Amino acid sequence: MNTLNTILKYAALLIVLPIVAATAADTPAAGTPRTAIPDDHNFKSRVDYQTCWEDYLATKKGKPCDLLFIGDSITMNFRWNIGKPVWAKYYADRALDFGQSWDTTQNTLWRLKNLDIKDFKPKAAVVLIGTNNVKDKAEDIAAGVKAIADTARSMFPGVKVILVSILPNGRAKETMDAANAIIQTYADNQSVFYLNLAAKFTPVGENWKGLGIDRLHPTLEGYEMWAAELNPLLDKIAPQPIR
Repeated sequence: MNTLNTILKYAALLIVLPIVAATAADTPAAGTPRTAIPDDHNFKSRVDYQTCWEDYLATKKGKPCDLLFIGDSITMNFRWNIGKPVWAKYYADRALDFGQSWDTTQNTLWRLKNLDIKDFKPKAAVVLIGTNNVKDKAEDIAAGVKAIADTARSMFPGVKVILVSILPNGRAKETMDAANAIIQTYADNQSVFYLNLAAKFTPVGENWKGLGIDRLHPTLEGYEMWAAELNPLLDKIAPQPIR
C-alpha cells in the first residue's frame, strides 16, 4: 500500500509540475508594462474578427509564405483595402497579412501567441504597430514592439525582423516620434532591422504626405511609398524565392 501511495504521489507531481512551469513562463516579470502583456480584448470581443481569421488562415495553409506582415489596420489595409493593388503586385503570392483593426501592441502580441500561424515559415517579419497605443508612454510603446519582435523570433527560428517606424498621425505624433527613437535602437542589422518609413511621410499643411484625411491611415500613395522603401531591404535579407 505504501508503495502504491508513493507511486500515486509521484504521478500527481509529474502532472502538476508542467502546469506550474507553464504558468510561471506565462507570468510577466514585475514591472512589465501593459503594452508588452498579451491582451485578447480586441479579438475576443469581435466574433467577426474571429470568423475572418479562421477563414483567412485556412486559405493560406499549405501555400507559400516567406513574409509575415504584423500590425494593426494600417497593415490590414495593405491587403484588404486601399493598399490592395500594391499588395497584389508585390506580396500576395508570398506573404501573410497579420494586421488587425484597432490592435494595440498587447492585442497583436496576444494574436501572435494564440492564432494558428506557427506552421508558417517566414524568412522575414515586417512589424508596424503602436499607433493605437495613444494612452501609453513612448518607452512602453517601444517595449510592446520589442515584445512582438522577440516573440516572432522565438516562434520562427532564423526569421529576420523588420521594425517599421510608427507613421505620423494626428493623435499623438510626438509620442510616436519618441517611441521610434527607442525602437530604432533594437536593430542590430543582422537579425533585426529598422526601416524609417515615417521619415518619408513629410508634412503637407496639417497632414502628411501619403496619409488620408483622417491623418492616420495611408493612401494608395502611402502604400506605394512603403513598398518602395521596404522592397530593397527585402531583396537583401529575404529575396523572393524562384518558383
